[in-house]
Amino acid sequence: MDVQEKLDELIGLIENARSVPMSASCIVNRAEVLAMLQDIRDTLPEEINHARMLLSDREAVIEEGRREAERIINGAREAQGSLLSGTEVMREAQLEAQRIVEQARQEAFAIRQEADDYVDQKLANFEVVLNKTLATVQKGRERLSGRQEMDALGEHVQAMDQGGYYDDSTQFDGSQSLYFGQHQ
Repeated sequence: MDVQEKLDELIGLIENARSVPMSASCIVNRAEVLAMLQDIRDTLPEEINHARMLLSDREAVIEEGRREAERIINGAREAQGSLLSGTEVMREAQLEAQRIVEQARQEAFAIRQEADDYVDQKLANFEVVLNKTLATVQKGRERLSGRQEMDALGEHVQAMDQGGYYDDSTQFDGSQSLYFGQHQ
């Protein structure tokens, strides 16, 4: 199972979680969510290692192309040295050597481009996964914050029902607070 599927499973778990009455919050199994997040964390290094392996393979192919080009050039130089004069054969050998070197360079460039495109694609996928994870965490924190505010408001209302009073000259919810005590 890849990272994207694990994230989809986690999102589904949260979306289908039992709602807390009169709240935007929900109840999820902490152990289950943590296990899913750990699976995601464990999978991400595999994706990154795979991309690194592709990069190292790309370098090996490029190096092999360079060695082959050098071998061909050296062979062409040896053939050139054995010729008696600047004949047509020598000129054709030089052209062939140049053609082979250029072809090796083009192949190395194409391989490098393919590897770069693949790594860029994997990094883009990784970025999407991280953004979805961050959004899910933010939604969870917002839901938790909303539930805490509702719980605090419920406690204040209960205190008022028991004979408390409200003093609006103090702080509550960032701008006002409730003080409760006995009416005098």
